[in-house]
Amino acid sequence: MATTRKEFPDLSATVLSFFDTTKIKNIDDRKRRMTVRHLLTMTAGFDWDEGSHYSDPKNDCTVMEASFDWVQFVIDKPMAFEPGQSFKYNSGASQLLSYIFRKATGKDIEEYAAQYLFSPLGIKQYFWKRTPTGLADTEGGLYLSATDLAKIYYVFLKDGNWNGKQIVTSEWVKASVSPSITVRQGVKYGYKWWLYAYDKDNSKYAWTGSGFGGQWPIIIPEYDIVAVFTGWNIIGGSPSLRIMEAIRQLINAVSDKK
Repeated sequence: MATTRKEFPDLSATVLSFFDTTKIKNIDDRKRRMTVRHLLTMTAGFDWDEGSHYSDPKNDCTVMEASFDWVQFVIDKPMAFEPGQSFKYNSGASQLLSYIFRKATGKDIEEYAAQYLFSPLGIKQYFWKRTPTGLADTEGGLYLSATDLAKIYYVFLKDGNWNGKQIVTSEWVKASVSPSITVRQGVKYGYKWWLYAYDKDNSKYAWTGSGFGGQWPIIIPEYDIVAVFTGWNIIGGSPSLRIMEAIRQLINAVSDKK
């Protein structure tokens, strides 16, 4: 939405262009080449470890959330890879987008979403957690009902349209759910979308979120399906329903009726 209104920069804009570089640590040529697109696709290249459980005090996301200035913590991290080279899940990269959005548009992302997304979809109840500096938590702080989350996914299923009104451009929808980087066999990543191949030749993808504790919002475009699974298994172990199992159950349920 913001890119369509020319209120948000081109995705090729460098991340450091939004910062005072005299106040940033560990700047090298790789960090200078990092762009907004790299943040969207989890290919920023930071030295970042989020693979352990979030109760692990060495988990970078846990350390970030224990700090006062999350954005400063992330942007100060040294680089480990060339941006765009490989996928590395990084909640901090998502948080940088909140800062960049406000810096570029002059508006808080929650305020913007309320006006241009939530209001047109009739979403009235939501909660957006804040960081200690007051910035909207875009790495895991938005709380919606399952029904309202499904509305947002339905907009993407319908190529950005909601009841005859274009909420998101079809160009942005297409770019968002197009594979940008390979995560592992059968799994790719777009602009903050997890893309799970479900056919034998890995040519058809379910567009999904991969929610904390087993919360799975899913679109299967070929079957005209939007579904939201909920769960909150965060203490230990794995979610009771894995996302590929959820996708297969949905497809089987529809296929059985044909």
